[in-house]
Amino acid sequence: MKPKIALITLLTTDMPAMRAFYEEVLGFKPITELGAYIEYHSEGVRFAICETGVMVETVSAAEYSTAPQGQRVELAFPCDSPAEVDREFERITAAGGRAVRTPANMPWGQRAAFFADPEGNIHELFADLPGDSREGN
Repeated sequence: MKPKIALITLLTTDMPAMRAFYEEVLGFKPITELGAYIEYHSEGVRFAICETGVMVETVSAAEYSTAPQGQRVELAFPCDSPAEVDREFERITAAGGRAVRTPANMPWGQRAAFFADPEGNIHELFADLPGDSREGN
């Protein structure tokens, strides 16, 4: 095994809502559409959404039919500036993303904001603060 992530797949029980959110709100473009599985163009890592039922049939009904609890995954979306974090947070939450934490300057040298998708996954928008020399996420 290589210590490298090749694919991130979000599982869903509501493909229409998740598809609309990731395409219409976040701007992802599909490259593979197989009904219950959609893979999107994403620079750096493959990214997909898959209906939970596919995993129930393929892997294990017991493991994948249990209702998820708590935060399952966080995706972090880079922005070009702290002002863009603010603008994108407003745009995403106005378009249906659930506000989790409004934009704020964080002690790790970034401006960050957090929102949730239709399945409740919490994601982050971030940008380095001017003058901070630390690397981004």
